Amino acid sequence: MIIITGASGQLGRLVVNQLLERVPADQIGLSVRDTSKVNDLRERGVRVRQGNYNDAESLAHAFEVAAQVLIVSSNSLGDAALKHHRTAIEAAKKAGVHRIHYTSQMGASPMSYFPPMVDHAATEDVLQASGVAFTSLRNGFYAGSALMMLGDALQSGILAAPEDGPVAWTAHSDLAEAAAIAISEGGLEGITPVLTASETFDLAGIAAMASELTGRLIRRVVVPDDEYRAGLLAHGLPEERADMFACLFKASRNGEFARTDGALARLLGREPVQMREFLKANLIGNIK
Repeated sequence: MIIITGASGQLGRLVVNQLLERVPADQIGLSVRDTSKVNDLRERGVRVRQGNYNDAESLAHAFEVAAQVLIVSSNSLGDAALKHHRTAIEAAKKAGVHRIHYTSQMGASPMSYFPPMVDHAATEDVLQASGVAFTSLRNGFYAGSALMMLGDALQSGILAAPEDGPVAWTAHSDLAEAAAIAISEGGLEGITPVLTASETFDLAGIAAMASELTGRLIRRVVVPDDEYRAGLLAHGLPEERADMFACLFKASRNGEFARTDGALARLLGREPVQMREFLKANLIGNIK
């Protein structure tokens, strides 16, 4: 059986949908905190069990008879994230799984400026020490994050953020399909090459594309890191999260999201979704 954690989230649900096109539903199991959020998948014949990264016993039940487990990375940061991942890895090992798949990120490194990248690198160390065969999917930076960064720029005409750098924006849908292929067909061992789209754009490029596609001029305005962080705090974001977003731009300037590789295209057997396609699909029709 193939177990997918975090299956009620955006990436996890997309992976399940892709797997359902490749393997029988009764070979797929879900580990989710709130089982009511995946009743539709249960109705399709998928096994659903409650599983929580803070509860090893619940994971033992959710991972029962698993041959493979996909651990979708925790939304927590630092020690909490690593604890969650370690608990899931240990539960998978105790369940006797043949392979653990993990959703890492393209710039995973203990030296990264971006806190989640440090957490991913630490988790990869735990995977390597586990003795279980694993695949760490080094996913590209989510294209959906560009929509968040655009924010209300379509209305205000201003995209204000700290200085940034080029990013290999990659669609959730492509990464989910890649994970499903890796799980159902195999062939990926250990830490993968970066799984990214083939082009990079900085926020000035994103603003220009959004302007062209919507017919609304968006100016890219660079603001100091401290000013940006203070604005996040003023809007009620917790300090840990405000620090993370501020560090995101520092990492971007350092080129941590700029690598591209043909690995994703080879795995998919086609070109990944390009950023222009992604923006067109998500901006047109949402203009007020």
